[in-house]
Amino acid sequence: MKFTIKKAVFVLVLLATAPYYSLANAGEGAFGWIYTLDLQPKGELEFEQRLQLTKQQAAGSYNAWVSRSELEYGVTNDFQVAGYLNAYYVNANQNYTNPEACGDSPTCTGGQPVPASHNPATPYRRSGVEGGSLEAIYRITNPVTSPVGVGLYFEPTIGVNKNELEARLLLQSNFIDDKLILAGNVVVANEQLKFVGNGNVPESMMDFLVGASYRFAPKWFGGVEARFHNDYSSYNLQNQTQKATFVGPNLHYAAKDWWFTAAWRYQLKGNSCMGDGTAECSNARVWDSHGLNEFMFKFGFPLTKL
Repeated sequence: MKFTIKKAVFVLVLLATAPYYSLANAGEGAFGWIYTLDLQPKGELEFEQRLQLTKQQAAGSYNAWVSRSELEYGVTNDFQVAGYLNAYYVNANQNYTNPEACGDSPTCTGGQPVPASHNPATPYRRSGVEGGSLEAIYRITNPVTSPVGVGLYFEPTIGVNKNELEARLLLQSNFIDDKLILAGNVVVANEQLKFVGNGNVPESMMDFLVGASYRFAPKWFGGVEARFHNDYSSYNLQNQTQKATFVGPNLHYAAKDWWFTAAWRYQLKGNSCMGDGTAECSNARVWDSHGLNEFMFKFGFPLTKL
């Protein structure tokens, strides 16, 4: 009888602490660009740093860095809010080849955020604080306890180079005792691009992001993710101008008090432009703010519980 009581107490303690242990590493980003439903528990605060490099376009050199420094906070176990400080650095030189953009010159400097007033025969270099973003994620169903986790995401951004309203449908399923994670995002956004000397330009986009991540060793995940991207030359997904596909691997490590993720996406051939904006296409790929290679590095760690 004594053993039975001890065993019952042990089981009760285990059940009481199970939510804590299942959420001990919540908020991790196992994917480079896909948002999952691993949110911060209620009252938890985490710092996350993201660095993205978009590298190489049709010719010459192109390096565009985006830094996003974020604080995430769990309002409830199913509702998370966050704030971002965004910064950028762009270094472009003779990165375009399309005659529509370059005229009689075989190459020229162009693309977002190079202003129309810039001399296309010379390099362009600029850096600064881009602006800020707010983020809210609401988890409708939890992939740990449901066959399919579903969530809603909303993010407004105000910046030097663009303003944006972005919404996502988040989907996630976990398999093999949470060793395998399948995730997808449906992304829609309205954007207002800001060009010096060329005014504000309306755009919108729709993306389909899919990926898989598998825990192949203690604390280590590896996987693959893809982006199916669509650009439009006006708000609300009207007048499609581009479509492109990106695919690449990701790697994730999670310790008790910190984690990091590294990912790479490669733009496949066969992409296209249609209608307006054809200068942003060459060699069966799309450019503008896109590149041949995109790299993502993220790390995060919890802060004091509020």
